Amino acid sequence: MSVKTAGLDYITGGMRMSTKTIDYYFAPQSPWTYLGHSRFAAIAAAAGATVRVRPIDMGSVFPVSGGLPLGKRAPQRQAYRLVDLARCSSHLGLPLNVKPKFFPVASDDAARVIIAVDMHDGTEAAMRMCAAVFAAVWVQERNIGDPKVLDSLVVECGLSPKRGEQSQSQAVQERYEAYTQEAIDTQVFGAPSYVIDGEIFWGQDRLDFVERALRP
Repeated sequence: MSVKTAGLDYITGGMRMSTKTIDYYFAPQSPWTYLGHSRFAAIAAAAGATVRVRPIDMGSVFPVSGGLPLGKRAPQRQAYRLVDLARCSSHLGLPLNVKPKFFPVASDDAARVIIAVDMHDGTEAAMRMCAAVFAAVWVQERNIGDPKVLDSLVVECGLSPKRGEQSQSQAVQERYEAYTQEAIDTQVFGAPSYVIDGEIFWGQDRLDFVERALRP
């Protein structure tokens, strides 16, 4: 085993690992975040990178970054989005309902639950909770705007049922607002965005570049 604590990498068990940190900005209702989540988690784990889970309010990001909510985009853009979602779903082998029953959906409560899980249970649990929330929207036809659904997802992830109540705390709300402002200050404009050493990688189709950026 070789370790280089002063540098950016170390070797353990024959595997070279990164000590880089990835700020993971996303909206819980984003289909693109869903499509990239499992690959992103695998890439980060393989590199030994630290992930900082950062759910954000895209409703606050769009006005300052030139973005538009889906319903306000031009018809041709909305139509292409459906085609591209189906294409990416097929290519990646991931199930996805391009027009799910509960979308658009308010995602603030889901974001706060993810933050509460991160605060109380750590990053790994928060990443599991993310996966459950994303799949609930895009695969399972469940309403993540319903607190009862979120409570069920928490339990299904093997976490304390208290997380739903804890997600309504002032501390969680302040963190949610701070993550959103942090994203704006970092010049994030879309979800998902992966930020490494100040460099933004926007979109699940940029994960190859994320993987390269994590190499020692």
